Amino acid sequence: MQSPDMAPSPARHSVEARLIDWPAAHAMTQAAALHAQQLGVRVNIAVVDSAGNLAAFLRMPGAPLHSIDIAIDKAYTAASFGLATSGWSKALRTHSEAVRQGLVLRPRFVAFGGGLPIVEGGQRVGAIGVSGGSEGEDEDCARAALNALGLGPP
Repeated sequence: MQSPDMAPSPARHSVEARLIDWPAAHAMTQAAALHAQQLGVRVNIAVVDSAGNLAAFLRMPGAPLHSIDIAIDKAYTAASFGLATSGWSKALRTHSEAVRQGLVLRPRFVAFGGGLPIVEGGQRVGAIGVSGGSEGEDEDCARAALNALGLGPP
């Protein structure tokens, strides 16, 4: 019989995860929308946490309706892999034909520009997806949101 002072410490079967908070998610949607307004485009903006759950959403009046789901899926894809959605064309070239064909058929997977991971202190805390403009405009709006919070590249 084991004495009480020799009891094993409880095993941990979980990990801690950092998530973007709602004020930051809200501020990002505003920053992206302001940038879109400067560009003269109407977009949908989705911010998800690191698990891909929707944290904030903004639809500019007149933004394409199909782009609602596309913005959410861009954010989901960027959160899932930690890769900008614009980077998938290059990334897929390094994989087998089966992966190239199969991955793009996955539900919610987006392989074109407009989704960026949100990284704070070296840890992915979420992602942003923008849809409604061109790929470049969408990614510019997402980058403007990251920069507004000081989370963009140096």
